[in-house]
Amino acid sequence: MSSMSGGKAVVESLRAEGVKDVFGLIGSAGMEIFDALYDARDIRFIGVRNECTGTHMADGYARASGRAGVIIAGQNGPGATNLVTGLAQAYAAFSPVVALAGSLSSAHIYRDAFQEVDQQALFRPITKKTWTATQSARLPEMMREAFRTALTPRCGPVALNLPRDLLAEVVEIAEIFGPSGREAMGRSAGDWELIEQAAQLLAGAKKPLIIAGGGIKNGRYHRELLALAELLKAPVALSPGHGDALPCTHELYAGQVGPRGNAVASALALEADVILAIGTRLGFNTTFYSWDNLNRSAKIIQVDIEPTAVGRFFPVEIGIEGDAGRVAVALTRALSSHKATASVEWTKTFMAKRKVLLAEREATAAEAGGSPIQPAALFAALRVALPDDTMFTVDAGTLCLQATDQMLYRHPPALFSPLDFGLVGFSYAAGLGIKIACPERTVVSLMGDGGFGMTLGEIGTAVSNGINTVCIVMNNGCWGAEKSYQKDFFGERYIGADVPNPPYDKVAELYGAKGYRVERTEQIAPMVRAAVECGKPAIVDIQVDPAALYSFRRDSFKHRDKAAK
Repeated sequence: MSSMSGGKAVVESLRAEGVKDVFGLIGSAGMEIFDALYDARDIRFIGVRNECTGTHMADGYARASGRAGVIIAGQNGPGATNLVTGLAQAYAAFSPVVALAGSLSSAHIYRDAFQEVDQQALFRPITKKTWTATQSARLPEMMREAFRTALTPRCGPVALNLPRDLLAEVVEIAEIFGPSGREAMGRSAGDWELIEQAAQLLAGAKKPLIIAGGGIKNGRYHRELLALAELLKAPVALSPGHGDALPCTHELYAGQVGPRGNAVASALALEADVILAIGTRLGFNTTFYSWDNLNRSAKIIQVDIEPTAVGRFFPVEIGIEGDAGRVAVALTRALSSHKATASVEWTKTFMAKRKVLLAEREATAAEAGGSPIQPAALFAALRVALPDDTMFTVDAGTLCLQATDQMLYRHPPALFSPLDFGLVGFSYAAGLGIKIACPERTVVSLMGDGGFGMTLGEIGTAVSNGINTVCIVMNNGCWGAEKSYQKDFFGERYIGADVPNPPYDKVAELYGAKGYRVERTEQIAPMVRAAVECGKPAIVDIQVDPAALYSFRRDSFKHRDKAAK
């Protein structure tokens, strides 16, 4: 038994869970937590400028480290409401974020108190679990439940509301529970009978294709999947946002598939006779839920740790509930005597087409030099300039969407995106969290100028905490996705599309970071190298051609085609 405040019990619980880094914004409702953190020299507190961007930092930290990312909103009401967008983003990405939200005193609930809002109702739709502590003595139990829930497959964010009176109360704490990470939890390798059936189907395929997603990436299972792919001689396409599930240098790597992928990978999905969809839902960004992006005649084997995801959007020949990596190992074992002969020509043809695709990218970039800077030339310069260990974060928006299949992901994990939530304003903050989790690696955040304008206050967080990432602002002076739709489908009737910006390189310098401005293609590589090597947070403001607009979601505006013409 030990006597302590509820706030200290929260911090001791963080320590018991092995937490080393915490993001947050101080506020009066959570002052006892912050005061206890003052004495916790083994836990680093990173004070942020906004609870939303702080949640993106915790999200990036969680995805990069495989551990829970912690965000503390010290103020009830507005501090808590600022968490919403960040938690919704983490929820869409199955990211294990633990949000601790200060809450008003228990005696003031339902009295229209100062800064009162129903935080329980607010967080419920965008978390795996939301609850409010009711007893100070049970705070360690509640904290353990928060981490256990966030890290239980499938992972996801949780929110724990902490009334300020419980944090202030001094009570006897019987026990601080130990770590509750997912390593201690069982992970199914799938039903062996189904594994054998799937192996038999794959062994007979003439055109096998593996589509891998977050289940492979988040579990760091690229070696296990490559062993299976090499045995089958099967190309591996990646679901959008998970182009780093495998090292891009492997000969079987096809890149991202589907409407937001490349032509070669997407063609594979339309031609394959057997598709192993492993650790992927075959969801919106991969398929648009349409047979336009999958071969209707293909036999689909789907593997997912969440049983409700199997066969949800497309009928499957065999559905396996299980951990993607462990199922990949089981399939390799079941196929141990397999000799891939039927699929050799299919795979050789794919490799040749992939080689042509990459050559065409370089040729297009070479033709697009000079000024104004074209996206293809920018991406080519980044491929040359950035170190092999680079981890990328991206926003939503057309420039970032085009970049996801063009960057080089040599060392998984290396790509962190908003995924299905499609959030603008995610990239820079997420990059700061990733750098805290992986300080030894280069972290580069790709953003449009509009999204960066939403989050540039966090340059102050980077400078004050020595978080040396590089943010590349692809500055075309507009909300590019929406302006492209207005251009292509609404007769160039532009409204709200243009974004007047300050010189972001100068803004960076005012914060104490390094700023660089790029106006010509030949400046990109040397400026980016300088930013990587400068030893400070760096912002590279790259002036991209504002006319280089591309409508990604053409399917959404089919009804406008006639009007546009």
